[in-house]
Amino acid sequence: MINIYIDGASRGNPGEAGIGIVIKTHKGDTLFSAAGYAGKTTNNQAEYNALIAALTKLKKDPSLIARDNSSKSTEIVIYSDSELVVKQLNGQYKVKEPELKKLNNRVQELIHSISSDQPETNAPPVRIEFKHIRRELNREADRLANAGIDSKIPLSL
Repeated sequence: MINIYIDGASRGNPGEAGIGIVIKTHKGDTLFSAAGYAGKTTNNQAEYNALIAALTKLKKDPSLIARDNSSKSTEIVIYSDSELVVKQLNGQYKVKEPELKKLNNRVQELIHSISSDQPETNAPPVRIEFKHIRRELNREADRLANAGIDSKIPLSL
């Protein structure tokens, strides 16, 4: 199991935005962390962009997904302090805003791609779950998102 913490920050809504992602083992060891500038977007768009960046990193570097052939599946839990984004991804809220629909569709494509990628080793399938957490439990990703705004350097994966 791996845990991913994501956050998007926007100074203004829309305004200068940044993203932060932290990928950890189930024991809490950090496998990857990054900050990036997201341009001028809304906070919700920045949150989705952080998620897209995290999923893109998993897609490009499948070694981050610890696949244990003895288990039935590999679980990835993605934590966000955006209740809206989590509820949209869990199907509890409809995605109505056109730009968020585009971003949500990209997330769904990445999830499908990661979940269905099966290396020749017959590794178990990947299961991705989204959970809402309180902001104070997401401080590391929040700090990175704000650093992304300050740096003005887009995240390159």
